[in-house]
Amino acid sequence: MRHFGHISPVVRQSLFFKEPCEFNAASQPHLLAAALGATLYSPATRPHLADDVIKQADRGVVSMVLCLEDSIDDSEVVGAEANLVRQFADIAARGAEAPLLFIRVREPGQITDLVDRLGESARWLSGFVLPKFTEERGALFLEALAEAEAASGHRLFAMPVLESPELLHLESRGETLRGIARTVDKHRERVLALRLGVTDFCSAYGLRRSPEMTAYDVQIVGSVIGDVVNVLGRADGTGFTITGPVWEYFRLQERMFKPQLRRSPFTAGAADELRTALIEHDLDGLLREIELDRANGLLGKTCIHPSHVLPVHALSVVSHEEYSDAQDILRPEREGGGVLRSAYTNKMNEVKPHRAWAERTLRRAEVFGVAREDVGFVELLAAGLAN
Repeated sequence: MRHFGHISPVVRQSLFFKEPCEFNAASQPHLLAAALGATLYSPATRPHLADDVIKQADRGVVSMVLCLEDSIDDSEVVGAEANLVRQFADIAARGAEAPLLFIRVREPGQITDLVDRLGESARWLSGFVLPKFTEERGALFLEALAEAEAASGHRLFAMPVLESPELLHLESRGETLRGIARTVDKHRERVLALRLGVTDFCSAYGLRRSPEMTAYDVQIVGSVIGDVVNVLGRADGTGFTITGPVWEYFRLQERMFKPQLRRSPFTAGAADELRTALIEHDLDGLLREIELDRANGLLGKTCIHPSHVLPVHALSVVSHEEYSDAQDILRPEREGGGVLRSAYTNKMNEVKPHRAWAERTLRRAEVFGVAREDVGFVELLAAGLAN
């Protein structure tokens, strides 16, 4: 699979200076962590889940979470587990290309039980999403994952969700973060990425952001994201990929403020129509939040609606200017440091301070590609919507 693989090769070549690479479930963990992109969640109760999974793969989704936790009622868990076993068998029987598939469980015991029940079809499973992750609770989940991996002989990844009240509350946040860091570091080879449960953060204070506001506008949430990145997202080799929070709006809502999406980066003509459509579907707030995710060190995003996937991927593509700067900074002859003017002659690149940024940018370029000089978000989004 590859990002924008659902677009025809001819169109893809016209959009990309450097096309996204191909990858699969057996690829290196660092590549998969960067490639997760918009991870689409779906309740595990859906009766035609196998059809949904394959359809979304055809539309450019590369990672999905099939949820047994908050998205379903407590009374539905047993039936949902049985449904997953049937649906994975269906996917395996078809042999069709599927996204990276993860199951969000409630308790550690579900991990070993489900892998055993999935049998041979467990080879279509990439891992588990671990809710309300703390040091004590997380250790039990990760031990169960190791046990299931050993029993099945199949590599399984973990994606812990950081969403517990202990992480949100100021008096316990520091020790909770340190405990989480100890646990994930001990199981580093199995932890693919860390996910942020912002809806649970808001719930602890009876809050819910409107479509006009990003997670970063809710100051108590923004402060937690900053602290999580501070402890767990460092660029010194100790950090992990941390994914952006969910955007929960996907239908028209009454607006209180002026649209945040101005005409730039849109141009006249067809782009005006696309801009109008985005605003009407409340996606301008999503676009702003995606940009803030990346500015705050996050990569990828939790998504609950297919309409969010393409904007996440389009805004994850590396611009030609970013790529040019990153390559200049990382040239072997620049190892000693120094300052140089960018090839676009609009900024100064400091080799040592910008090195970590450049390395991250080239990792993103590998999986999402590099746009041509004259190609921006609008062209990428429009091409994806046309397919």
